[in-house]
Amino acid sequence: MLTRRQVVQAAIAHQEIGHVPYFINLTRDAQEIVAPHFPGADLSVAMGNHVHAISAPWWGWHDIPASYRDFDDPVVLPKTRGHGSYTAYQEELIRLKEETSCYVLVMIYGSHFEKANSARGIENFLGDIGGHKDFARRMLNKIIDKNMVMLENLLGYEGIDGILLGSDWGSQHGLLMSPNAWRDLIAPGEQREYDLVHAEGKDVWLHSCGNIEAILPDLIEIGVDVLNPVQPECMDIYRLKERYGGKLTFWGGISTQQTLPFGTPAQVRAEVREVVSRMGRGGGYITSPAQAIQSDVPIANMLALIEEARAHA
Repeated sequence: MLTRRQVVQAAIAHQEIGHVPYFINLTRDAQEIVAPHFPGADLSVAMGNHVHAISAPWWGWHDIPASYRDFDDPVVLPKTRGHGSYTAYQEELIRLKEETSCYVLVMIYGSHFEKANSARGIENFLGDIGGHKDFARRMLNKIIDKNMVMLENLLGYEGIDGILLGSDWGSQHGLLMSPNAWRDLIAPGEQREYDLVHAEGKDVWLHSCGNIEAILPDLIEIGVDVLNPVQPECMDIYRLKERYGGKLTFWGGISTQQTLPFGTPAQVRAEVREVVSRMGRGGGYITSPAQAIQSDVPIANMLALIEEARAHA
């Protein structure tokens, strides 16, 4: 019998094995609602997720100058400060190895573009991309340089299967910047990170909200293995599967804007069945809502989603 880790690895390798893994995330308030239905110390394991997500030591900005909220490009780059415990990180990896057979994914949101706009404000940093390109490049290079040190540290521990790096490049309708600006300013740093993760034999997972279809060929070229959240309100997920399903694994795709909060349990089940059937064909799919489930989703719909995902796993 295949372990949960092996089922995920088969999906990422685009092998259709009769099992479609699932990895369902919930926000903290939604976890409190669903937890009584899945008793156990670890809700993710109790729900049967094939992937177990863990956080890790990372870094943040420190002492950001007040001028960063002005439109004009700043003279200096802000300071940084690390946070988190490597001891706790190692202990969690050891525990997972002993207690579960799940695929272990280190999740790092806001890793690059979002890190820059958290310092400058998104309007200012988009203005930097368009009008202060030298500053934008310096800021993004500093972020990647810091990320590379942190990633090298994290990858030095046993028990990791993949790294998720998150930066939201899309709106509901398209990229927040031109594809050429993304290729010029964003892609080189992402390439450095992906190459490091792959050099350690781990998978690259990417989280980027919105419609980013214009750069999917680029993402495949620079080494993304798994794409999330694949929002059906933003992109035609079945067209993505047809065009890119042989090279990308998709994690997400079930509507968190419509079906989960506003549908019936029967409609949730029907959507899960259709998405799993079509996206899971030929491997390359991990069942999940497009975003983490929030507390606006009725508990009956949460349970319908989990039960239907289990039926295909």
